[in-house]
Amino acid sequence: ATSVVGAVGAVGVAVPFVASWQPSASALAAGAPVRANFSKLEPGQRVTIEWRGRPVWIINRTPEMVERTESLDPSRLRDPESTEQQQPAYITGPLRSVRPEVGVMVGVCTHLGCSPLYRPEPEAAVTDNWPGGFFCPCHGSQFDLAGRVMKNMPAPTNLEIPPHQYLAEARLLIGDDGKA
Repeated sequence: ATSVVGAVGAVGVAVPFVASWQPSASALAAGAPVRANFSKLEPGQRVTIEWRGRPVWIINRTPEMVERTESLDPSRLRDPESTEQQQPAYITGPLRSVRPEVGVMVGVCTHLGCSPLYRPEPEAAVTDNWPGGFFCPCHGSQFDLAGRVMKNMPAPTNLEIPPHQYLAEARLLIGDDGKA
């Protein structure tokens, strides 16, 4: 009888102890996929969604923005083909997106973690021959509208493209690409 009571007591102590090893609800939520509806996003505009405590940008690119990005001279870019893999394998091409008109990227500079400014138009004149894109004012890194870093910039790699999938025409699930 004493052994049975001792075993029950040990289990009673062990269960909460082992359960404490599980991640908390807030920790699980922090890494969970997020849904984004961008149906009201006008062409040329950007919206920011938070995923894993980081900003994720959804950009509704105009046909002109798509053309400028696709025709950008690759010699101006550090990694024009995105060979350093800051993106899922299904993201290919110069636009680094599933759909040409929609860009999805993590809005954190790969240099020191700042959040670059959105300067989509060439008239923004961040530098000579500015194609439009993102400018990090902290140390001057520049990215095109696909998040590819320009040559001779402090940022070492292109902006990250998070795993994502379309749930509908203007709805995304960021953090889950349906392949896992």
